[in-house]
Amino acid sequence: MNLNKAMLIGRLTRDPEMRYTQSGGAVTNFSIATNRYGTGADGERKEYTDFHNIVAWNQGKRNLAEICAQYLHKGSLVYVEGRLSTRSWEGKDGSKQRTTEINANDVQFLESRGASMGGGGGEAAVADDEFAATGGAAAGGGAGAASGASAPSGGAPAGGNGAPAAGSEEIDPDDIPF
Repeated sequence: MNLNKAMLIGRLTRDPEMRYTQSGGAVTNFSIATNRYGTGADGERKEYTDFHNIVAWNQGKRNLAEICAQYLHKGSLVYVEGRLSTRSWEGKDGSKQRTTEINANDVQFLESRGASMGGGGGEAAVADDEFAATGGAAAGGGAGAASGASAPSGGAPAGGNGAPAAGSEEIDPDDIPF
């Protein structure tokens, strides 16, 4: 039996880039950073950061590539599930190049819309109807489901009493160590 499966949770290191293949298929590339901890040569506990290249394709009626390009941005916290794929090509100078990347078959947004942008504004108001109509999942049968999709938008307090909801403090992307 064989298994090729990658599951990652991390933050985007740059904005996604969507392009189209010659046959017209959409593909979105982005990278995420994950942290791990270990012991350095000096015996001290040390944090290490790994970077992963992600490729999202539209798959049948699932517009995963388009959804990622539309709703993700640098600093977004995401769960990515997919398979490892290594490809090679010949560089302009004739040298053989290789890269290993994750071909995503599921991407879930782990923050409410706009949370990693400082809350509200921007793209956050674009998809209210789309998320409401599909029960929290963007078009694509669960791909792109946002765990905070049911939270009120526009920065309104979740408690309704004028006080912010518990655990709703803003996270500044500049405070993220990677």
